[in-house]
Amino acid sequence: MPLSEDAHKSKAALDEAANWMLRLQEANDDSRVLRDFETWLSRSEENRSAWRQVGKTWSLLGGVAPIYEHVWSTQPLQNSRDSASRQLRRKDRRWRWGIGLAATGIAACLLVLAVPSLVLRFEADYLTEKAQSRVVTLDDGTTVYLGAESAIKSNFSASRRQVTLLAGEAFFDVSRNPDRPFVVDAKGVKVEVLGTAFDVRLSSAATSIELARGAVGVFYDAASRQSATNLSPGQMLVVDRDSGSMIKSVIASEDIAAWRDGRLFVNGATIGAVVEQIQRYHTAWIAIPRQHACEPDRHRPV
Repeated sequence: MPLSEDAHKSKAALDEAANWMLRLQEANDDSRVLRDFETWLSRSEENRSAWRQVGKTWSLLGGVAPIYEHVWSTQPLQNSRDSASRQLRRKDRRWRWGIGLAATGIAACLLVLAVPSLVLRFEADYLTEKAQSRVVTLDDGTTVYLGAESAIKSNFSASRRQVTLLAGEAFFDVSRNPDRPFVVDAKGVKVEVLGTAFDVRLSSAATSIELARGAVGVFYDAASRQSATNLSPGQMLVVDRDSGSMIKSVIASEDIAAWRDGRLFVNGATIGAVVEQIQRYHTAWIAIPRQHACEPDRHRPV
């Protein structure tokens, strides 16, 4: 069921508040950053509510009062710079929260459920924002093209190279090394290669792989049902992570990772999955109306 417009605005405000929390912690009392933050905070009650929620979660997790705690209190914004300076001088003051095991668990749940972007920023080695893409080079020389709202983390050892796709989509041009297999983990769907080029995309229910060159093995262990298949150049695979089913099809070379050229290619994807892809490139909220008898099913492949 799609989020309502109000729910989407609240989530967007929480994501923005989490970003501001990180910026302010690194700002070192920079007056320009503080002015920009106050402008954002004063724009709406949703922003102020999101800031209060993020601030309380942060303090419960870390136990240390963030230097801009005064902003989510009931004090007005007028003397915020003076208050910020006072907070800096009291950096070592500890919150007197009754922090026990239960409180820590509650705070962790709040962080995961209400501030997903903050968790992602802590976990990711590389990430992009909405409508942004970037190219990164890993330690082994592998080139990764990150799509919008995407994130990866890497874990390399002497015998193995592993990259976890945390969100979104990425195209990998892997540096060949027979002694160190390269594995991409996309929510349990694992793509293993020696040297090749392929695209991996996450949606809320499926993982898709498109192979440009070389060969890959795709493995998925869903509910103790081990699934495995191989792909050849010009093939794509869609893995339903709930059922473990794998659907293989053919894809033209120019359509592989078409997002790098500003195009969207879909085959066998549900309407909801297509909307998820488009949403990563647009700030406007895209809603799917409730289904009526004469309307197509948003879960039907297109």
